[in-house]
Amino acid sequence: MSTSLAQLETRVGYTFRNRDWLERAVTHPSYLQDDPTIVESNQRLEFLGDAVLQLVLTEDLFTLFPAEREGVLSKHRAALANGVFLAQLAREIGLNACLRLGASEESTGGRTRSAALEDAFEALIGAIYLDSDIDQVRRVLRQLYGSLQDRLAAVEDIGNPKGRLQERVQPLHGNSAVRYEVTRVEGQDHAREYEVTVFVVDRPLGTGKGTSKKQAEEVAARAALAAFPKE
Repeated sequence: MSTSLAQLETRVGYTFRNRDWLERAVTHPSYLQDDPTIVESNQRLEFLGDAVLQLVLTEDLFTLFPAEREGVLSKHRAALANGVFLAQLAREIGLNACLRLGASEESTGGRTRSAALEDAFEALIGAIYLDSDIDQVRRVLRQLYGSLQDRLAAVEDIGNPKGRLQERVQPLHGNSAVRYEVTRVEGQDHAREYEVTVFVVDRPLGTGKGTSKKQAEEVAARAALAAFPKE
């Protein structure tokens, strides 16, 4: 087995008994076009790994947040299992360096493509499951994720600041307390810059700029979250 795959095992904290599973997990579909001796890519393992990952995250979130309802738990799970986040985890363990890609895919930046990294990460989880059992998968995932609370704080604050602000404000002031207002527009039609102020109960709490109204609103929401009175 290649040095990079051995290093991957070390970073993941799991040594394969049947290393064919590991090699298949890092085999992108494009690789089959260049090597006719390889008969299967990581697509089936990805399908399995997605389900196993969802199960482990569901169990851990269920235990970690005993007072939360289904909708909140589902939102947390989605944040921890979306493609961008899984691609980030893949990069953290150096999975990008281990991918087996076809020449065409390699030349067009496939090694850095988030979709390929997401698929490979899920395939890796499926491979560990088939090579061992669910307990080993739980151990590996808990090691890779670390504190779920910390991961959620980072992912949800960045990924959905408007939603997070609404969640903070709604219990105190109701559903209609948050309002976004465009306060300035600059630049030509093809290069607009918007300035948006977010008001909470008619009090300006944050301002943001962006090349679209949506982007400016998100920046304003992050500013409001930082300024929001601590409970």
